Amino acid sequence: MKRKTKLIHGGISGDAHTGAVNVPIYQVSTYKQEGVGNHKGFEYSRTGNPTRHALEELIKDLEDGKRGFAFSSGMAAITAVMMLFKQGDHILLTDDVYGGTFRVITKVLNKFGIEATFIDTSSISNIQEAIQSNTVALYIETPTNPLLKITDIKAASALAKEHGLLTIVDNTFSTPYFQTPLPLGADIVLHSATKYLGGHSDVVSGLVVVNDDDLGSDLHFIQNSTGGILGPNDSWLLIRGIKTLGIRMEEHERSAQEIVSFLSTHPQVEKIYYPGLPAHPNHEISRQQALGFGGMISFDVGSEEKAANLLSKLKYFTLAESLGAVESLISVPAKMTHASIPKERRAELGITDGLVRISVGLEDVDDLIEDLKQALE
Repeated sequence: MKRKTKLIHGGISGDAHTGAVNVPIYQVSTYKQEGVGNHKGFEYSRTGNPTRHALEELIKDLEDGKRGFAFSSGMAAITAVMMLFKQGDHILLTDDVYGGTFRVITKVLNKFGIEATFIDTSSISNIQEAIQSNTVALYIETPTNPLLKITDIKAASALAKEHGLLTIVDNTFSTPYFQTPLPLGADIVLHSATKYLGGHSDVVSGLVVVNDDDLGSDLHFIQNSTGGILGPNDSWLLIRGIKTLGIRMEEHERSAQEIVSFLSTHPQVEKIYYPGLPAHPNHEISRQQALGFGGMISFDVGSEEKAANLLSKLKYFTLAESLGAVESLISVPAKMTHASIPKERRAELGITDGLVRISVGLEDVDDLIEDLKQALE
């Protein structure tokens, strides 16, 4: 089954009971049992709901995994995955991760004795050097948010396996339409499905897929025990959004490449971060492990003042958190998505006050370029 076909016909397609072409919204909390423990596959909607189950089967198929799980947000998904570990365990994470990931690791999970080290995982030697005797997992974000660094998933996963580590990949930016980490050796893949998978700024959700049945059983136990599940209406919205993921991702990328070409020649732009640029340090790795470079671009205009001036003059780019929507969004990571990271740490990573991140939407690209041009000038 080709990629676009799988988006529509993967998982559970339609409703066998009525012939409806869409999976219904099962807005229900509990289910009739014919006898104690004798039910039709569902007993309580925290444990399982038919609409959520259809979504979980769909993302499982799209990521080529064994089991899928839907959570109430991307952070709920990340937190559930981290609950696979215990006090004294050590995790290696990409240094340039989403600010919310950094926050939950350093401000919440550290209280439970889970240790973490943030390193540049785009260098395999960095990973090798950072592995400790109590290291149990490698957490990769690729491309990263907001500097769009690329980690070689296959090489990193192979190294992790040599040391008995689980490999976790945040695949939010690429989506399973462009990149599937599990066939490359990863054990767990997760998404903030609020972003490209939903695609319409109308749902908050997180998804996880695992490549092992035992791992799936462990994660389902955590999901059911802690209860951060996605509701049926939001599950239905996400299924609907995923059906158009292919055509959206292709259009996002086409427009992004044209915008990158424009920004590359503009005197007000000091630096551009985009894996589709041949000058990107890991361009070839990105080209080999992904089928597209995506619709996220970061660029530096040199100062906080210049970034503020740019934002004040834009017409079509919406200043907002999040990404991956049909409308083009713009943000200043140092002040918004990554404000929870200490200023000195941001400076080390290169997340400057003049760094601007754009999520290219589905507007006419000529309008977007004209908007950026007049604002920059």
